[in-house]
Amino acid sequence: MKQWVEDAQRGERGAQAKLVKHYTGMSLAVAYDKLRDVHLAEDAVQESFVEAFLQLDKLSDAARFPGWFKVIVERQCYRVLRRKSFVTVPIHEIEPPPSERSRDVESIVEQRELIRHLHRTVAELPDSMRMAVQLYYFQGYHLSEIADYLDVSVSALKKRLYDARRKLKSTLHVADFVSVFTDLHEGGVRMLHIVNGDSVGDKLKQGNIRGDILVWRELYTFGPVFMEMDTDEHLRERAAYLERTLGIPQTEFIANCNAQESKLRNLKAYDEVVLWFEHDLYDQTMLSYLLHKLKGYSLGDTKLSLLCIGSYPGIELFRGLGQLSTEQLETLSGTWQSIGEEELALGSRVWEAYSSDQPEVHEQLLASDTSALPFVREAFEAHLSRWPFAHNGIGIIEQTILKKVEGGETKPHALFRSVGDELHVLGMGDLEFWYYLSTMAAGSNPLLEVQGVVPSANFKQTSPADFRESVIKLTSLGARVLAGTADAAGLYAVEKWVGGLHLVRGS
Repeated sequence: MKQWVEDAQRGERGAQAKLVKHYTGMSLAVAYDKLRDVHLAEDAVQESFVEAFLQLDKLSDAARFPGWFKVIVERQCYRVLRRKSFVTVPIHEIEPPPSERSRDVESIVEQRELIRHLHRTVAELPDSMRMAVQLYYFQGYHLSEIADYLDVSVSALKKRLYDARRKLKSTLHVADFVSVFTDLHEGGVRMLHIVNGDSVGDKLKQGNIRGDILVWRELYTFGPVFMEMDTDEHLRERAAYLERTLGIPQTEFIANCNAQESKLRNLKAYDEVVLWFEHDLYDQTMLSYLLHKLKGYSLGDTKLSLLCIGSYPGIELFRGLGQLSTEQLETLSGTWQSIGEEELALGSRVWEAYSSDQPEVHEQLLASDTSALPFVREAFEAHLSRWPFAHNGIGIIEQTILKKVEGGETKPHALFRSVGDELHVLGMGDLEFWYYLSTMAAGSNPLLEVQGVVPSANFKQTSPADFRESVIKLTSLGARVLAGTADAAGLYAVEKWVGGLHLVRGS
């Protein structure tokens, strides 16, 4: 943006055109807020651009252009108010929504009245909130751009939007102002974004991404999995295991699963559903499960789309969407691809193989064409590497932990980062890692010795401060297993699930 201003100061017409295109909507919102007439607002903005380009050489700091131009727009509006008396034309009555042509008169009248009510309600907000809502929701500018234009911090702007949503919720008597806005102002197009974690979901809500957000809260890389996960029997078995191993309360887990499965069964309410996922096993199992479920649903006219990436410009080791800022996530908006029958069928086959304990099913999948989901093959191969090796009876996670500890990585959090970096294709989280670490240090034949506080995989508890100072070492058995001179099978106590394979063995 700063470069555009500097180029425009040198008289480059292309840069001037970019500034006009970018700031017209923002300026119209400010002008209309002052003049309450769309035609006069357009005239004021046009005059403001003329004045700004004539005086652009007087602007000493190009970075100050947004606020400087806003002052010019406001000044031009005051001139109009002084010299004219006019009949106002509300902005939402200038042109009816295109969808009205095919609708009956009663519904058109009803929607127009709702739109008028929405605009009247927004107009009654305090000045600071009203402008924030108009620029963010009605004009679609990014938070950082609005903050520069209004000369406030991004955090202050977020607070204004939050306060405005609360006021609008109580005034409009609706649960979600954003959904009402989408229905009325955007012609009723409803979008749902299904994402892989709360961090991504929160950032999408803060950004310029329109639609509802559903965070899919599951970790199919851990614990028992089944072809059909939502039966009462399977749900109870999985919930009991996750509470026993990770401390996730059964009632909370079951309630969340039922709620998100219910949402999945009612996707017909949306015009488009976008799945946001990444390349690792954590996400690919989640994606394949969702595709498996969606394949069995009648979605009507609902369009399915997929955004799935394995890298991002400027990030050397891409671990996932959670690494990206709100602004970086916004650059991905609209880059998703349509999901067709081929993707649905492959996703279902992947889930069938993943949830199976039969090796031949896995072999059949890897022998087939998986190009419709380009990250599936590598993720599935990583999944198979978690199965016990023939020469020492442990999988890739235990093997890598032992190797890192032998190499001198003896502090818990440093070990977690190091193992996570090497096995990033697994997408392993901290709870799962602490579970592996604690089980490897437990029993009468442990592979690890922990001097200090032993790690605890507990969803409801944070690790004590002195846990960071614990020291992790190999036991003699751990060293022999790592070297391949001892077989952990029958010695090292373990009970775990690797996809559909249930391992129970040891002392």
